[in-house]
Amino acid sequence: MTETLIDFMIGPFTAISDFYFENQLILNTVVIGLALLQVFKKKKPQNESAN
Repeated sequence: MTETLIDFMIGPFTAISDFYFENQLILNTVVIGLALLQVFKKKKPQNESAN
């Protein structure tokens, strides 16, 4: 029953979710890497302006 509800709610995004589940490790690594870059990129100008 739950699968039927999920299939109905997701609808056309099934192909996208299949792609995500197949490549989950790579995609999550990229997302975390980008987030870390943003964090460290924002911290550097604050340190330079403080000096």
